[in-house]
Amino acid sequence: MRFAPVPEPPDFDIQARKPGQAWLATHSAGRPRDFWTPFKKYLADGFGDLCCYSIMYEPIGTVDHFISCDEDRSQAYEWDNYRFANGWLNNKKRTIKSFEMLDPYQVEDDWFEILLPSLQLVLTDKVPAHERKRAEFTLKRLWLCDSEPILRQRRAWYELYQTGNLTLEGLEKRAPLIARAVRKQLLKVEPGEK
Repeated sequence: MRFAPVPEPPDFDIQARKPGQAWLATHSAGRPRDFWTPFKKYLADGFGDLCCYSIMYEPIGTVDHFISCDEDRSQAYEWDNYRFANGWLNNKKRTIKSFEMLDPYQVEDDWFEILLPSLQLVLTDKVPAHERKRAEFTLKRLWLCDSEPILRQRRAWYELYQTGNLTLEGLEKRAPLIARAVRKQLLKVEPGEK
């Protein structure tokens, strides 16, 4: 799903970047000190409370460093390096180099789709040829296609919709790729059918 870059909060530079850079200047090793978590809510709001990888509602989430701290410590306190993500998925991508996978800010809306009724996530033919390898790698390494933890989440959202406990508009806010799949399925229904 396409996400627009979240604007940097006005106080981020003073409260996170500058103290973070000062910390890095005196610590050449180890996990960078966390000055970013106070800005997690702002980031989550910018992503509509959706994990940038699973594209499902994430009530807790983490600040994901798209370029990991292990890959490039100098990016630890750069706002444009942050994405909002499910903690489990953020941990899975920790050892992946940024150039190997798709950046959620570069993905277009029609590159991936959910198949019904399997709820598998697949690539569409809209993924540009030069991005296809990274798209496939992202699906595989983050287990986004059909892993049980992800399918379980998708099933939960889909069942809420199917049982009438969540409207299609509500599904659009909480699991937009599933909502798109439902809308696509509804368009295939012949006039007069239910």
